[in-house]
Amino acid sequence: METIVSIVGGVGLFLLGMAVMTDGLKALAGTALKQVMEKAAATPLLGTFWGAVITLLVQSSSATTMTTIGLVSAGLLTFPQGLSLVFGANIGTTGTGWLVAAFGVRISLTAAALPIVFVGALLKVVGRGRLAAAGSAIAGFALILVGLSTLQEGMGGLAESLHPSDLPTVMNSVGAITLSGFANVLLLVVVGALMTTVMQSSTAAIAVTLSALYAGAVGLDQALALVIGQNIGTATSSAVAAIGASSTAKRLAVAYIAFKLVAAVIAIVLFPFVTPLIVRASQEIDSTALLAAYHTAYNVVGVAVLLPLMGPFTRLIERLVPEPGSAFTKYLDPAALRAPTVAVEAVRRTVERALETLCLATAKALEGAVEGGTVRPAVDEATLGQASEALRQAGDFLSKADPPPSEEGHAWYTSTVHALDHANRLAEAVDAMAKTGLATDGPEELSAAILCARSLREATGAAARLARSAGPGHAADDDLAGPAIALADDAGPAAGPGGSGAASLERGAASLERDAAALADLKAAHRRATLEMVASGKLTASAAIARVDTVALLNRLAHHAWRAVAHLERAAASPMELEQ
Repeated sequence: METIVSIVGGVGLFLLGMAVMTDGLKALAGTALKQVMEKAAATPLLGTFWGAVITLLVQSSSATTMTTIGLVSAGLLTFPQGLSLVFGANIGTTGTGWLVAAFGVRISLTAAALPIVFVGALLKVVGRGRLAAAGSAIAGFALILVGLSTLQEGMGGLAESLHPSDLPTVMNSVGAITLSGFANVLLLVVVGALMTTVMQSSTAAIAVTLSALYAGAVGLDQALALVIGQNIGTATSSAVAAIGASSTAKRLAVAYIAFKLVAAVIAIVLFPFVTPLIVRASQEIDSTALLAAYHTAYNVVGVAVLLPLMGPFTRLIERLVPEPGSAFTKYLDPAALRAPTVAVEAVRRTVERALETLCLATAKALEGAVEGGTVRPAVDEATLGQASEALRQAGDFLSKADPPPSEEGHAWYTSTVHALDHANRLAEAVDAMAKTGLATDGPEELSAAILCARSLREATGAAARLARSAGPGHAADDDLAGPAIALADDAGPAAGPGGSGAASLERGAASLERDAAALADLKAAHRRATLEMVASGKLTASAAIARVDTVALLNRLAHHAWRAVAHLERAAASPMELEQ
């Protein structure tokens, strides 16, 4: 009974220590974790490398994975880039096994660890901010050491009553794996998977296996089979977490499960050939070190097989788990709410996408205006409704997110809220134009329509450029984004004030401000002139008011497009200022 209590208590302390240390390390990393991951996944190989490094530093593959889900959801990373980070996290999480093999199973560290727990807890209670986070990390690490020492004691007692011969035999007396031995391998794989499922941590399950191997309760060949199962077992928690989750989380979960199964199949197929070599090597090399190395190699081989196939693999996953809903709301993934900075980016991307569609559709319609005609946005009612609904949902989404913790992030957050507000007002104006139509009865109204069309085209290009500069999630093959991207490309990198023609559209909010000011002046002059025509009998009162309303609506369209772009530019510049 004492042995069971020691084993169970050791595992519990180990899990608690991992949780406390991970929370502390994540708090220490702060927004740096997001910024590093955004820049880390330039190529699949680089993403895998940095995914492993980040996971080693924060000691949590789930922290890396969940942050990745938020970044992919917000459009800051593509799905293949996010997947490469998750692949790396699988390699990085094996680092804890090396810690256990190097220290945890050899010496009792309880006497040294308990004072460290006290120091860490004191920092956590007394300190603030990063000091408190450091205290959590220190206390968590010390708890891991206490848990390993307790586990070691339990395994020592277990070894007295349990011998490797009591477990399913893998290798025969001459060191070969027979058909019955291979069947036992599969049985041990199932046992390992169940261990991880129960503990909800492959790291804890492998720590138990390492401790049992060191104590002599299991043989090295049996431990290798258990490790395969323990790696598979992590896929069960991913499968459960994917139920009811966002599409991005489901895709990464399916990809994660597929990766684990591919790696497991490779390991099982190679098991009869690799295991005898490892067992023979254990005569000269420590068996726990060999087991830790096998755990790492197992994941490295799986990544090495799938990394060259990243393109076909991600396309397969995307077909298996299609994107639900409209393209406007795809960034508003609940996973992004876990990080305030990612949540704000998701809202900003949603505003940019809606702005592109609304401005481009209205500009196309106004460019086709003729005197005496009626204009409606060149977009179907469903798409217009989706864009307006996406902006409404973005407001609800932002209400659920915490503001960025730093004072420096205040302007960034506020600018995003302002952009969302102006985009909503723009959507209301476009909706009004769609319902009643916009009559261009005279040459003045037609001139105003042409000026507004130019302004909205510039706003479309500006929004598309901002979206592309924020991350790779703005795809050129997207049916909605494609026309806006083409318009942004027409402007060219060298386009600027003073240019002429489509190829030299003036860029940014400064140009939009000039157009909005010109339209505001036109509106004031047009109002006076039109109402005077009523007094002279040239127009009826109702006709004059209708013409005034037309130019007022055009003015609203240009004004809100300008202000939305201006605030989006400010929001896009703020994170860069914070990183410098």
